[in-house]
Amino acid sequence: MLNKVLIYSRFPKAMMLRIGERFELMDGGGKPPAEVFTADQLADVRAMITAGGTPLGGTIMDTMPKLGAIVCYGTGYDGVDLAAAAQRKIAVGHSPAANAAAVADLAVTLMLAVTRRLLPADNYVRSGNWSDVKPSPLMRPQPGNPGRRVGIYGMGEIGRKIAARVAAFETDVAYFSRSRHDVSYRYLPSLEALAEWCGVLMIAVRAGADTHHAVDANILCKLGKDGYVVNISRGSVIDEEALVAALTDETIAGAGLDVYEKEPHAPDALTAFPNVVLTPHIGGHTLESHTAMQDCVIANLEAFFAGEPLPYAVRGA
Repeated sequence: MLNKVLIYSRFPKAMMLRIGERFELMDGGGKPPAEVFTADQLADVRAMITAGGTPLGGTIMDTMPKLGAIVCYGTGYDGVDLAAAAQRKIAVGHSPAANAAAVADLAVTLMLAVTRRLLPADNYVRSGNWSDVKPSPLMRPQPGNPGRRVGIYGMGEIGRKIAARVAAFETDVAYFSRSRHDVSYRYLPSLEALAEWCGVLMIAVRAGADTHHAVDANILCKLGKDGYVVNISRGSVIDEEALVAALTDETIAGAGLDVYEKEPHAPDALTAFPNVVLTPHIGGHTLESHTAMQDCVIANLEAFFAGEPLPYAVRGA
């Protein structure tokens, strides 16, 4: 008989197929477990799978009295109340670095798309304005990459991969993070200093109280009218109202965003700017990344049910 695992967040069924071959999955479709399953059904659940950004507090944990493991599908775990889990002696695991390459690729894609104005260029061709030789101020030459200063906020696995990729474009790379790392890139002592120095600010930090709205009106002002911001981490790191104001006032030159304060992201002020490139949180959405994340989920679950420590446990959880 397969061990029961509750699927807490809403996932496409295709993402759970491999996991479902090894465990008996109880899919709540993103609803609170008690609304979908009876108390008797939840009584035997010992492990659950969640998306890292989905809020998961102690009240939900208490609906499963035998719960011993929370396994996050993906790198993030910011939605999980780690203190509540620790208090209940529930192990928390994730998929560290499983999607780092894909996320870094998208970060560079967003940088190139917004700095080279690919969306206005695409529209220029599709609208017929190019063939009609109609002038467009958005088609004016823009600075290229050689010599461009790229600042990376966060130097974890994703930050390192972003740095390696943008360095290949002959850019100058610097970073700021909570601690210095053994990397060849220049370290700056604060986010303010990084924003003042760079022309493109790449956000690659984890969500948390210390990074909430870290990129605010002050940081955007320091980035300046020729500066761009790219966010592939979590939407909470940018003060979205301040970002809209900075774009409206032309305090900054543009933005590339894969994440938002509220997801899924509905059309709003951000979607009206031609100098903003938006993607629907697809940074880690590649076949290879999903295979790697599923491998981590399966390894964590198998270790838990075997009575062993999670191989990909969240540090400090």
